[in-house]
Formats: sequence, C-alpha cells, structure tokens
Amino acid sequence: MSFLSQFSAQTAILLPSIRTDTFPKMLAGFFKELVPLDNVVIITYPSKKLPQIEHNDLPAGPQASTIDRFIKGAFLLDPYYLSATKRNKRGFYHLNELAPNGFQQSEYYRTYYKSSGLADECGYLIQLGDSGKNFVNISLGRINLSEPFSSEHLHSFAEIAPLVDALVKYHWHAEEFELTAQNDLRGKLEAALECFGKSVLTERESQMVQMILHGYSTKAISPRLNISVETVKLHRKNAYAKLDISTQGELFHLFIDSLMSIENYEGGDPLIPYQT
Repeated sequence: MSFLSQFSAQTAILLPSIRTDTFPKMLAGFFKELVPLDNVVIITYPSKKLPQIEHNDLPAGPQASTIDRFIKGAFLLDPYYLSATKRNKRGFYHLNELAPNGFQQSEYYRTYYKSSGLADECGYLIQLGDSGKNFVNISLGRINLSEPFSSEHLHSFAEIAPLVDALVKYHWHAEEFELTAQNDLRGKLEAALECFGKSVLTERESQMVQMILHGYSTKAISPRLNISVETVKLHRKNAYAKLDISTQGELFHLFIDSLMSIENYEGGDPLIPYQT
C-alpha cells in the first residue's frame, strides 16, 4: 500500500475520535501506522498550568518518576518547550533542528533521553488560540535498538503537518485551558528558573549556569558570550564552588530539586527556601 493510501485510510479511522477521550490514543496509532515508531508522547501546555501528559507509551517502570520530574519542572529545559515559548517555533521539527550544540552531552539529555531509551526524536509544535501561550507537543521517538528516522520518514511527517495541526486544533480548544487555570504555575516556574542561583552568583556566573542547564557545552557557550573557552571554564568553576557542587549532573539535580521543593513560590531565587 502506498503512503497516500495508508494516510487516507488512517485519517478516516482517526476522524471520528476527535473531541472524544480516545483521540490521543488514536492519534498515536495514526502515526505508528504511517511510519515505524517506538513511542508517541502527547503533551498539552495550558498557558498557566503545568504540562498535561495526554498520551505516553514509553515503557513503564523507572520512567514513571522521570515523567513526574519532567512535569514538575524539567520541562522548562526541553528543547521543544523552549523553542515554542522563547523562539515562537511552530510546525514539525527534528530534535537536531532545535537542540543547542553539545546537547547530547548535557545532563538533561542523559536524564530524559538516555534513561528512557530514546535514541532519536522528532515532533510537532501546535499552537492553540491566538495568544501563543497554549500549545501541544507531539513527540515521536525511536529507542536505542532502532535506526534513526530516515530523511524520507522526516519528510513524510513534515508533509502531513497541516493536517495534524488542524486535527489537534479541532480536538483541543485554547478557551478550555484558560477557563480551568487558577494560578500561573508555568509562569512561576519560568521565573524560578531565571532567578536560580542569583542570590549567590555574579551576573556572568548566573548567565553561565543558565546556559549549562539549557544544554550548551563549554565550546558552544564561548562564541555565544564572546569569551574564551578558558574564561567559560573559570566562571563555571566559580559558580559550582558557590553552589557547593562539582559536576553538571549535580547542578541539574540541584535545580530540579529546588523547584520541586518550593510551595507557593512568590519570586526570587528558589535556592533560598530550598536550602532553608
């Protein structure tokens, strides 16, 4: 069966599920029938709430705690989330198009990609409403034992992006997200990330820590800040000493733990209530 025939058949199966509870699962099956996939994760991002996992077929087990930490704060460092919120990206993208140089050496990659077995990822960013704050991320993944997505597969996903965009917008309405929002939880977490460590770090050291958390390698930071690699290392060393850590992994977990431990955040460095 040709791709077009398969696409038409699967679309016909998917359409009746729109605006029903089965739509996320049916949408995941739609993608799997078109291109060989190992997992599909569908995440909705209401403007003022924490992410909602609408569908997740990653293997059960230790990944459960990983997903929990993702929802409660680690999503702030996800390349797809950052691309949607900071760069206003919409459409279909391979991970390599969005992730910074050195991302595969970052602690975020080791924690949220390697631990779940993901070896390759692509996905959609779909805006809901006009504000740009509500959006959906559909992650399509291959595990370690699979081959990476071929250029043909990526092209097929990109070709059907307009239809995927329309289907998602018919199912999820931005107005529903806004009506259920009580507090701006997402905004508070973003503010906490921006303020992380500033109570003890200089402005340059804080800038360095932010870039490391976002997945930039030492070599990638150097040209972006227009300073030498040795200067980057010096600022990193000083920042780590002030935070009483010695590795990127410890920095990452300090950040996540500080976010997950605070309640009723009202601003400032999240390390202060965490250490107290």
